[in-house]
Amino acid sequence: MRFCVLGPTQVLLADGRETPVGGPRLRALLALLLLDAGRVVSADRLIDGLYGEHPPRGAANALQSQVSRLRQALPAEHTIEFHPAGYRLAVDPADVDAYRFERLAEAGHRALASGDWLRATVVLRDALDLWRGPALADVIDVAGVPAQAARLDEVRLAAIEDRIEAALALGGHAALVAELRQLVAAHPLRERARGQLMRALSVSGRPAEALAEFEDARRTLAEEFGADPSAALAAIHLAVLRGEERPAAREEPEHGLPSQLTTFLGREEELKRVGELLGERRLITLIGPGGAGKTRLSIEAASRLDSQVRLVELAGLAHGSDVPQAVLSALGLRDAGLRAPAEPGRDATDRLVAALAERRLLLVLDNCEHVIVDAARLVARLLSACPALRVLATSREPLGLTGEALCPVSGLTLPPPGTSVLEAYGYAAVRLFAQRAADVTPDFTVTSANVEMVLRICRTLDGLPLAIELAAARLRALPVAEVAARLDDRFRLLSMGSRAATPRHRTLRAVVEWSWDLLDDAERKLARRLTVFAGGTTVEAAERVCGLPTVEFVDALTGLTDKSFVELSAGRYRMLETVRAFCAERLTEAGEADQLHRAHAAYFLEFAWTADGHLRRAEQLDWLRRLDAERDNLHVALRRATGSGDAPDAAGLVAALSFYWWLRGMRGEGARLAGDVLDVLGAEAPPGLREEFALCVYNASLGGSGRLPPRGSQGSLFRSLDRPPRQPFLLYLSGISIGPPTGVAEDVDDLTRELRRVVGSDPWIDALGAMGIGSARMSGGEWDRAKTALVTALTGFQNIGDRWGSMITLGAIGELAAGQGDPEAASAFLDQAMELAEELGSAVDEADMRRTRGEIRLRAGDLAAAQDDFARALLLAQRGGAPEFVSGARLGLAQVARLRGDLAEARGLCEAALAGGLTGWYLGETTRSETILALQQITEAEQAAARAAPGGAPPSADGA
Repeated sequence: MRFCVLGPTQVLLADGRETPVGGPRLRALLALLLLDAGRVVSADRLIDGLYGEHPPRGAANALQSQVSRLRQALPAEHTIEFHPAGYRLAVDPADVDAYRFERLAEAGHRALASGDWLRATVVLRDALDLWRGPALADVIDVAGVPAQAARLDEVRLAAIEDRIEAALALGGHAALVAELRQLVAAHPLRERARGQLMRALSVSGRPAEALAEFEDARRTLAEEFGADPSAALAAIHLAVLRGEERPAAREEPEHGLPSQLTTFLGREEELKRVGELLGERRLITLIGPGGAGKTRLSIEAASRLDSQVRLVELAGLAHGSDVPQAVLSALGLRDAGLRAPAEPGRDATDRLVAALAERRLLLVLDNCEHVIVDAARLVARLLSACPALRVLATSREPLGLTGEALCPVSGLTLPPPGTSVLEAYGYAAVRLFAQRAADVTPDFTVTSANVEMVLRICRTLDGLPLAIELAAARLRALPVAEVAARLDDRFRLLSMGSRAATPRHRTLRAVVEWSWDLLDDAERKLARRLTVFAGGTTVEAAERVCGLPTVEFVDALTGLTDKSFVELSAGRYRMLETVRAFCAERLTEAGEADQLHRAHAAYFLEFAWTADGHLRRAEQLDWLRRLDAERDNLHVALRRATGSGDAPDAAGLVAALSFYWWLRGMRGEGARLAGDVLDVLGAEAPPGLREEFALCVYNASLGGSGRLPPRGSQGSLFRSLDRPPRQPFLLYLSGISIGPPTGVAEDVDDLTRELRRVVGSDPWIDALGAMGIGSARMSGGEWDRAKTALVTALTGFQNIGDRWGSMITLGAIGELAAGQGDPEAASAFLDQAMELAEELGSAVDEADMRRTRGEIRLRAGDLAAAQDDFARALLLAQRGGAPEFVSGARLGLAQVARLRGDLAEARGLCEAALAGGLTGWYLGETTRSETILALQQITEAEQAAARAAPGGAPPSADGA
């Protein structure tokens, strides 16, 4: 399947047929997702793209509805995945014409730069042939589309100019004149195209026309901008006047930048930002941690300017007082070169001011962090006295001057888990590793066999270029699998850098130690204590856990952020894993690890119970997002408590997180964590932990642990507790699923009354009881009484604002409608339920709804739609780690295959369903019995087919 946005938005099947998508807004949503194919796009970006700066009320809900509609329009293999950060279209970027175009345009540009004119021409023609008209032509009126279309059109124009440049180099001047005249007429302000036309005319023996083009350009620029032609266009004009046979395209500006031995990879966004800032501001500072590639980025950005540049390396300076002299040396200035002789008492800064007072120059000050005060003073003096001077600095902290524009530099772009080989090469971190690995092992390439190991290396090293290069260098002696496996000891592994590098860049440890040495005592204390957090932290959590006085804490946190030891993003503070690993060693050396781990566990146990209290209310989505943000911290606290044998904290965290796991469909991961805690708790509930023990058993059983909650009467579990339960629903679910011997409505009612007795009056419990009773009555065929109870439950959940309860009840009402012979109404109810499942981000619940709708469609005879639902349910259930739903989806697919006559496929799916980890509870027994019945039906069909075949066996006496 191919996706096209370079023209009208289209989805094309392999045979060229177009798949309809929907109206303009739906096609615009598809286009916005396609432009970031394979990557997560935030909901905010999509809302901005669809509705602009002033979205309507309910835009988030409207987006979810649009996503749901688009998901239904696309084939199952190209679904739109929900992530906590937004949505991801599961499409190979290589299937999107815009992605292929930009990759080809980039390859053509590289070929042009290297002088391979013929290859540049071929590749760029292939790129431009992908265009079928203006980009996104059919959705150009949607708010965010014009900016995306303009960006693509700009890349297209640059590719056209690159192709023309290659053709000029091959001697096709005369043949290009007509095309260039059209290009200039359409874009009269593009000086590159104008210069190409002038060169083509001059070499074709038409210099007068070339000179006329320059005059037209000069007049147009003066009228539009009040500006003169650029130096490059003026140079071509001069060459035409002199009668030179082949006027140069441009004259390279004089600069003092070192030549690079390797190609520059990635950083497109940073380069764009730096380029824009250099056109607007006079002081730009690239800030970021050591090894992030600030120096290389500054050199690359400076080399692209049409101006004089000088690089000043400050890393080797012992004292800040040496900074002015270092600048003088880099500029090659001596007393004789100044406007006036050196005067007694005149310092180096005065001499620099005199030398640079009227000079147009970009000064690149590299590695300012250890001389930050003196560097800042010098920059402030020079910028105030030298109006034509600009400064581009690199540092691990800002210079702290008014008017300073910051450009953060961190790791290179990283692919998400599960990225294919083709997709992986679209990320700069992977390209860097592959290129540096090939430098030391020429036959190395990223393949399907090693891509996961390469991705692990790049992600573990945070995409830091220096760390990636050090890891790639190890391939001289170790296979890639060994490098990936040894990264837990990264500082010992990554200890062989370039001999030409400065000492602080030769090993990974030296890079971090350089930054560590620049911290004060309070910053070091906080830095080592912050390592107890996983996945970042909020200010509140950091202050509570780290235990520093408030003023000291705020100053230290500010210092760590300024010095790039900690990154601040979306209100959370995060350490790069390499920095975190180094500081964790310091925490152990200080003897503070156990104390901080206990404080961390105590804080997040309290947080988890606080959050749980909000998960059955209208604010549940907000608290789900908060829990998502702290998921790594919560789980690492649980693992630490389990590993240290701290039963109360470990079991308490399982209990507090149980409903969160249930709502998010994280039953597989929760089961594994709970199973580990059971190993600590033993076979019986410890004193004071009866509810926690029961919930550990319950969660573990969801993953197929084989340990099931004990059977008993409806309220026996509640009566056995030593205090009122904090998770009544999950105990209720355990009781309703395996406790009541019959599962009839009266049993459910008894259990609900017992629940009310121990919990007290609660509207949510009332709605829950009505839902359970309604489901039980539906199972007994009491349709009207079931509907009354379920409508009561739905009203109760909606009044509270609980989306989960509403979702489950809507699913039950959908089943009831199907049972009453109304499949259209059933689908409508299930569609509403699935929208709520998407809001909640629960893959498991959506799988359940998909499976249910598939069964309804199967009974209605719509095999194609049923198969789509079962296939999607299978993918969602596998992702959520819910074996009972995996088996249920396989059973549904088996039924479709049986009805289509593919008995071998049906038998294989049934056998896979039985082998899929059915645990004997929570739908396990039902799915097992239905699967065995399906196998009997398949056997009967096979026997009937054998009898019907020529020479088949006659029917047996009993008619089988």
